[in-house]
Amino acid sequence: MDLGIDGRVALVIGGGRGIGYAVCNDLAAAGCKVAIADINGDGAKESAGNLAAETSAETMGIGLDISSLESVKSGYDEVTKKFGAPEILIITAAIVDDKLFLESSIDDWKPMIDICLYGPMNVLSVALPSMVENKYGRVVCMATDSARVGQARLSYYAAAKAGVVALVKSVAQEVGSKGVNLNVVSPGATNTELRMAREEAMKAEMGEEKYARRVEKVLRMYPVRRIGEPEDIASITAFLVSERASWITGQVVSVNGGFVMP
Repeated sequence: MDLGIDGRVALVIGGGRGIGYAVCNDLAAAGCKVAIADINGDGAKESAGNLAAETSAETMGIGLDISSLESVKSGYDEVTKKFGAPEILIITAAIVDDKLFLESSIDDWKPMIDICLYGPMNVLSVALPSMVENKYGRVVCMATDSARVGQARLSYYAAAKAGVVALVKSVAQEVGSKGVNLNVVSPGATNTELRMAREEAMKAEMGEEKYARRVEKVLRMYPVRRIGEPEDIASITAFLVSERASWITGQVVSVNGGFVMP
């Protein structure tokens, strides 16, 4: 399928691995120039090199702390200097914390809000002006279905991501007439490096037999009977920034194997 984005400049924040890297792969295959930004700058550069080798796309990797407006400005300027102003923006950077709300504190809440809510606000404040000026832009922010229906042990993560959903819907109304579309992709459980590390830690804590029962119970909650893969999320994300999705804005698209059907 021709996505109609050949030659476009794409900036993927949190693109060093997992869902972000899978999105980078799809965008590179569609002909985009891909800038990978990540808190781990060395990892971003390594991923950019791997992506260039795999796809022959023009790529670059930079370190960027989404919670710092100054870091976002510096990274954005670096991308613009090499490729031109980003026309496609994907924000996947996030942290997750598995804790009961009454066992949490402001020391848990603040980094979550800084990264998962203020982070996208920082990026949009920097990236949108050039999109509006050029009358073209495609933005996708990652959220979670826990932001839509709630989920125990993910309260402040869900709250931050619910803020992202409201932010995207509101900004989409403001800039739609300027040729800029914003949407949210809401993944279910996905086999990223982060999730796999958490699962391994859980297995070590619970033991093989108890963990196996847990896995079976979890899979029964998914009608398709499997956990998602980064490529499942990447494909819909690439579509939403394509010309085939030019009439879609302000929407939340759940990609979750049927786990939640809001």
